[in-house]
Amino acid sequence: MGTFTMRMDDEFKKEFSEACKELGCNISTVVTMLGTKMIRERRIPFEVCSDPFYSEANMAHLKRSIAQLEAGRGKVHELIETED
Repeated sequence: MGTFTMRMDDEFKKEFSEACKELGCNISTVVTMLGTKMIRERRIPFEVCSDPFYSEANMAHLKRSIAQLEAGRGKVHELIETED
């Protein structure tokens, strides 16, 4: 049996480990599951894409909106929840 070593941020590892534990497994099991599925399907078994929320255009818009609020030129709205 071989050994696989990987470095990750301490906080990330803690959260990853907690998520695995909630699912009844550990990080090693999840990585093995990922590897098994990739070998079988010959692909990454989930969509890899960027979150459009963090696009440059959206981040610039958010920064402008924050600046307007901080300058007293904005209006804070309460969240309105609807049933779909």
